[in-house]
Amino acid sequence: MGDTLQSNRAIDLLLAEYGESHQNPTNKMIHWIAVPTIFWTVVAFLWSLPVPAFMASLPMVNWATICLALMVVYYVMLSVPLAIGMLVFSLFCIGDILIYQSLVSSFALWKMALILFVIAWIAQFYGHRVEGKKPSFFKDIQFLMVGPAWLMAFVFRRFNIDY
Repeated sequence: MGDTLQSNRAIDLLLAEYGESHQNPTNKMIHWIAVPTIFWTVVAFLWSLPVPAFMASLPMVNWATICLALMVVYYVMLSVPLAIGMLVFSLFCIGDILIYQSLVSSFALWKMALILFVIAWIAQFYGHRVEGKKPSFFKDIQFLMVGPAWLMAFVFRRFNIDY
């Protein structure tokens, strides 16, 4: 894999730059909870949106699955292994949403997503306040996609998987 700070691969450069504003242990811990939560909430919001009739007639085709497919393409351009990891996490999110919808009919998915979204973003901004640095996406919106990959890269390194 090599030292990410000396690499010229786009993914390594993005992860290193993202990591610069995520050094504080409290901020890192918050990110381990908040980033996957925000990811899930965005999938849940997209899942909750009404779809046109042509999409409704196709199983599992909705705004969430379309956006997740585009997300995987973005990650493939950066790193195939990370794209596979993010695909697996995306499938977990979809499974969790399906379970939520089958078990909880009294509280709409989008409402739960909204509550978790707000809480997670408050936590994120608190973490960056502790860190003393602005969130990376203030510099480049692309970092909203890099955050989940940054966490996945940690998982990969933990298991000695090249990305």
